[in-house]
Amino acid sequence: HVQLVESGGGSVEAGGSLSLSCKVSGYTYSSYCWGWFRQAPGREREGVAVVGRDFSTRYADFVQGRFQIFKDNSQRISRLQMNNLKPDDTAMYSCAATVCRFPLSTYLGGAAFDSWGQGTQVTVS
Repeated sequence: HVQLVESGGGSVEAGGSLSLSCKVSGYTYSSYCWGWFRQAPGREREGVAVVGRDFSTRYADFVQGRFQIFKDNSQRISRLQMNNLKPDDTAMYSCAATVCRFPLSTYLGGAAFDSWGQGTQVTVS
């Protein structure tokens, strides 16, 4: 059973930066895909970024070069570096992981992930 725990959320002013981390425990594969998602109150969950087993990445259009996703298989960690944050980025951010089976772009939708963390709150004022 895979468990994911996020950390690094907080409150920042617009233009600031935050680095989110997702630590996984349990049996994992180096062939895992990782993803970061967010959900703001009253809005649907949306994909932010995904990274594949070959370290290739995909980002949502709204990222516009401001965020970067990383993964470290040896440490079982995924990170989301967020720069130039905007008030619209305020949301609960969650990480997800699964064995990669499909084209990476598929995973931005979120439905292909089977393990999820509880989330960490990001507030931008």
